[in-house]
Amino acid sequence: MGKIIAVSGKGGVGKTILASLLIRKLVMTGHRSILAIDADPDSNLPEALGVSVERSLGDIREELIAKQSEFPPDYSKMAWLDAKVLEIIAEMPSFDVIVMGKPEGPGCYCAVNHMLRSIIDSLPRRYDYTVIDAEAGLEHLSRRTTQGVDDMIVVTDMSLHGFKTAERIKNLSKELGIDFKHLYLVVNRVDPSHEKSISEKAKSTGLEFAGVIPEEKDITEYNLVGKSLLDLPESSPAVRAVGEIAKKIRLL
Repeated sequence: MGKIIAVSGKGGVGKTILASLLIRKLVMTGHRSILAIDADPDSNLPEALGVSVERSLGDIREELIAKQSEFPPDYSKMAWLDAKVLEIIAEMPSFDVIVMGKPEGPGCYCAVNHMLRSIIDSLPRRYDYTVIDAEAGLEHLSRRTTQGVDDMIVVTDMSLHGFKTAERIKNLSKELGIDFKHLYLVVNRVDPSHEKSISEKAKSTGLEFAGVIPEEKDITEYNLVGKSLLDLPESSPAVRAVGEIAKKIRLL
């Protein structure tokens, strides 16, 4: 099995930006066996990568629920599900994308959790790298949907709330016995004039500090017009910063 990395943090801190730029780094260094999983119900990763995804695992789940009464008694629902999962993978020249979709309903996530765990257990075996854009907050930990991940990267912005969420993710993963090989922290949208103080604050969280990503106008503009972050130039400050982060987390 290849390396599995998940990107987590509170909502709005830029998890998708980091996940996209890590995938960009892998693609630009010649890797062609990459799986991108969008596990956030508020799916943004495909758009950030310039990929159109028509269906999600949530859609398959609903189809299975609607059709299961029609299956013969000896028919394997898992075999049906496995075939459908392969159908919804968006295949690009350098990477594949799969979207989890929305949970099945308020307070009920069992089927979605089962599917996500199955994908983490099986699909990554076919790839050298898997990058997961996790849902916001701590739900993926409490439901153990990122249990099979090698390294977790927690993203925060310059807010105290973001740093507190990062600490809670660290503490909850320890309480639940989720043993990541590495638990990193990345600070996004950093004003260069605050970089030193932000670095000190990051190190005080107890997570492995992997670096900062500067605030960048081009990313805002790309997101506004729906342009793929893969098209950012090498001169982009964010691209250069994520290149350094990739080295620190031993991605390459």
